[in-house]
Amino acid sequence: MRDVIQKMLEAEAEAKRLLSEAEAEADRIRADARRRAQRLVETARQEARDEADRLHAEAAEQAGRDRDAGLSRAAQRIEQEVGIDPERRREAVETVVRAVAGEEAGGLGG
Repeated sequence: MRDVIQKMLEAEAEAKRLLSEAEAEADRIRADARRRAQRLVETARQEARDEADRLHAEAAEQAGRDRDAGLSRAAQRIEQEVGIDPERRREAVETVVRAVAGEEAGGLGG
C-alpha cells in the first residue's frame, strides 16, 4: 500500500511540475504573441503614415500642377481679351505718334 501511495504522490508531483511547465510555456507563448502583435501594429501604423505622406505629396504636386495650369489658362485668356496683335499695335503707335506730333489722327487704320 505504501508503494501505491508513494507512486500517487510522485504522479501528483509530476502532474504539478508538468502543469507548471505548461503554464510557463503558455506565458512565453502569450508574451511572444503580444510582441508580434505589437510589431504588426507598429508596422501597420508606419505603413499608414508612409501612405498618408505619399498621398499628401501627390496631392500637393497635383495642386501645384493644377495651379500652374489655371494660371496659364488665365494668362492666355487675359492675353486674348486684352492682347493687341502686332498690326493693331503698329497702328496704335502710329496714331499716338501723329497725335503727339500734332498731326491729325485718322483712326487706327489710317
